Amino acid sequence: MKVVILCGGLGTRLREETEFRPKPLVEIGGRPILWHIMKVLGHQGLREFVLCLGYKGNLIKDFFLNYEAMTNDIEVQLGSRFAVTYLGKHEEQDYSVRLVDTGPTAGTGARISRVQRHVAGERFMVAYGDSLTNVDVAALLAFHTSHKRLATVTTARVPGRFGMVEMSPEGQVERFREKPTEEAYVSAGFFIFEPGALDYISESDDCMLEREPLERMVRDGQLMAYRHQGEFFPMDTHRDHLALNELWSSGKASWKIW
Repeated sequence: MKVVILCGGLGTRLREETEFRPKPLVEIGGRPILWHIMKVLGHQGLREFVLCLGYKGNLIKDFFLNYEAMTNDIEVQLGSRFAVTYLGKHEEQDYSVRLVDTGPTAGTGARISRVQRHVAGERFMVAYGDSLTNVDVAALLAFHTSHKRLATVTTARVPGRFGMVEMSPEGQVERFREKPTEEAYVSAGFFIFEPGALDYISESDDCMLEREPLERMVRDGQLMAYRHQGEFFPMDTHRDHLALNELWSSGKASWKIW
């Protein structure tokens, strides 16, 4: 099963980092978050990737074109018989990465539609290039196969971030509450789509997967939700970026399953 990864957004809420590089190349522990996502999936057997490029996509191309040299020791033979010999072997030996320009301003749905020739006729996964989780691919796939609908979205529980103030209708403060223990399920990405799901998605630049395509699937009873019981780490802000690096450096990165 191929994995389509959305890598084309502007990442405006993380402007401290994305002014100079696309969000999927923002580093966690010295490696791009995109690398971490691919390692989570590759460790579980998904090693064919289709990357939807947009904003500063040339830098993502450079990352993979130079991957062998940057991840191995090398020997360079200079002169007229110039040659490069790689002196090591990284763990991503059998990864296949297709790098597809899907436009500078395309919505998430449009980007998926524009790479459909690379997944035509096949079941495929879609992941965002800016969030991490230790999703259990085998369990997700088993759930998807069991319900026989066109699409599955992975959901995760996210606790409330802020404390609460409880008050009377008149404004009398009654008590403060710490971050509430109630948790809401949110979309964590990691969709699985059958080929027929592409009929719901348009190539139009303004097509956002999370809007009309998924809403139509909901109306038609074609979208099911898989409840991921592990952690989910979106990287939307500078604060999120710092938190992810702290988890990695402290050895508490639950997504590191390889």
